[in-house]
Amino acid sequence: MNSYEAWAHPRLAAQVLRPRRDGHSEVALRVESLQGAQKVLRLEQAIHALPGVSGVSVDAPARRVRVVWDTRRTTLPSLLQAFASMRCAAQPLRSDSIDDTRTREAHDMLKRMLVAGMFAMQVMTYAFVIYIGVVDFVDFTTRGLFRWLSLISTLPVVFYSTHPFTAGALRELREHRLGINLPVALAVWLVFLASTYSTVHGTGEIYFDSVTMFVFLLLAGRYVELRARHRSGALGDAVIDSTPLLAERRKPDGTLETVPAIELLPGDCVHLSEGSTVPADGVLESTRVQVDEALLTGESTPVTRQRGEHLAAGSVLLTGPAQLRVEHGGEATAVARIGALGARARLAREAALPRGDAELRRFVARVLALTVVTALGWLLVDPSRAFASAVAVLVIACPCAFALTAPAALTRALGVLAQRGVLVADSAALAALGRADLAMLDKTGTLTVPRLDRQDVDVLREGDANSALATAAALARESSHPVAQAVAHAAAGLPLLRAHEVSVTPGGGIAGEIDGRAWRLGHIGFALGLADGRPDDRLWLADDNGAFAAFRLRERPRDDAPSTVDALRADGMDLQIASGDIATRVAAVADALGIETWHAAQTPDSKLALLKTAHASGRVTLAVGDGTNDVPVLAGADVSAALATGTEVAQAQADLLLLHGHLHGLVEARAIARQVQHVIAQGRRWSLGYNLCAVPFAALGWVPPWLAAIGMSLSSLAVVVNAWRIGRQREATPPVLRA
Repeated sequence: MNSYEAWAHPRLAAQVLRPRRDGHSEVALRVESLQGAQKVLRLEQAIHALPGVSGVSVDAPARRVRVVWDTRRTTLPSLLQAFASMRCAAQPLRSDSIDDTRTREAHDMLKRMLVAGMFAMQVMTYAFVIYIGVVDFVDFTTRGLFRWLSLISTLPVVFYSTHPFTAGALRELREHRLGINLPVALAVWLVFLASTYSTVHGTGEIYFDSVTMFVFLLLAGRYVELRARHRSGALGDAVIDSTPLLAERRKPDGTLETVPAIELLPGDCVHLSEGSTVPADGVLESTRVQVDEALLTGESTPVTRQRGEHLAAGSVLLTGPAQLRVEHGGEATAVARIGALGARARLAREAALPRGDAELRRFVARVLALTVVTALGWLLVDPSRAFASAVAVLVIACPCAFALTAPAALTRALGVLAQRGVLVADSAALAALGRADLAMLDKTGTLTVPRLDRQDVDVLREGDANSALATAAALARESSHPVAQAVAHAAAGLPLLRAHEVSVTPGGGIAGEIDGRAWRLGHIGFALGLADGRPDDRLWLADDNGAFAAFRLRERPRDDAPSTVDALRADGMDLQIASGDIATRVAAVADALGIETWHAAQTPDSKLALLKTAHASGRVTLAVGDGTNDVPVLAGADVSAALATGTEVAQAQADLLLLHGHLHGLVEARAIARQVQHVIAQGRRWSLGYNLCAVPFAALGWVPPWLAAIGMSLSSLAVVVNAWRIGRQREATPPVLRA
């Protein structure tokens, strides 16, 4: 049974297929080679052309494809073979990874925003005619027509677009707390009802333009923030994706059968091929293998495992084949436990956060109190003016400017940071970033990258170090792996060679032709074609005649690591290194960067324990990492950052994503975070000052409706314009990068 035919297994298919009510099935597929718009388009067209396919959705950043089709016309194995024929091998994902929540949420918010925007423009047109008084010179019937047209155009905004605020207000009332949804919903509905009353009776003023524009502006701010969160949330299933769904189990007669990994039981014997991913936790029964455990430890250096030692699910076998005796499978594996630990840490952090904005709650309470006091006052003096005056106070004092301050500032900050290579997944984390006083940094892949010097090249046959390095660099330039980039960097200044027919084997290396000669660059088993290559920390270059050269890789700090560390320290932040590497290597990096506190041989649990100790002492923590072993500490920190070159599960848990692998983005983000807090405080002071000046006039009935609407709009506009100052000037000139 080949790997495609195995997906016909009913229990395996049940793990990945989700039945739909229309009789079709849906599957989520992970496709590694989704690069280039043309390739994505060709793939989508090819899959659409298959019999029974009714829908194809491609998410290139997350490397996922969702297909809806009739399994009676095209089987799952045939679908997978179609992907392979397009040179886009696909791996089915478990059906619980098919989550429509984010898509539905974004589409719903976008539809409500578009409806509000479209009708707001229409209502503003009618309001313009009414305000300038053009129709007053014709007759009151025409004026009444425009008022009715405004009412009709406002109905979709109030009954459809405003639903999130209305539902939120009801939820806040049930939870006995004050939030922004309550005054927004009250303002919208009271103003709408008052305007409707005036329209029906043909007297009084209307505020339909203020209502529709107010709703549109708030929905626009919420939609932008929602999209920023979803951009990172698309990577949230990386833990589930990291282990394979198939395994080769050895039967009692010695033959192999392909079975679902979920069926593996303790005691089963599993055959592992070179370059394959370990499907379950177990004990190695082969003599010796070399594995890449970066998923669990974050260390890119291969690890040698002897007979009787444990192998963890998610590890990549660099030398093989090997035999594994299963101990734990499914949710009991180490990688699944790390994912669960990270989820618990994030939930614990969220539970500890204060609910809502205390300052906003106080502002809302004051606005509601002023509205009630105004109504009671006019009931005693002139009951006929009570409702109109109370509505005027609610409109002019409605906390739109106060509420828009944070969304406007955060929206601007998200755009500025994205331009500077920092993607913010959780905008609320910017406040914590500005207050953070302790940074806990991972070492390998975060502070350091692989390094290769020309004196570290051992030539084993004819030629010299330069020719060996130039040949290796021709292959290495075809890969973005940090080790390959180190080889390419070491060859700077040497003659450029061109590699053809290049292929990259995950966990193995790179193969290609240079001047008609086949070369392989990778670990010793891959380069020399050995079934059981001797474990070796070196990188090997070989052709058909055998080994040509070996490269001894070292570790060096990132180019911008010293300047970033200096900038954060100068900004009053304490720094620590928490690494899974051995003490000598961690100490060397800490000494090179001037970091006094460091912790070596750290497991995910021990890193989280360090973080909890810091929290207990009242520290506000920033965690920076790039590996799956960093997931718990990234999830549990007050604010976290991950490099885009790291694992996807680390990216999914981080609040900030450093897109270009530059640590100095942390300094940029911290400066922007402080600007955001300054602008928010400024905007709220302006809003309070505006209300102190305008509310008394509104309460006394001295503010006409059109002036109240203009005042509210100008107040909101001032807040939005002020937010655009964020990022205009850098707080400090970035330090010069040290090599």
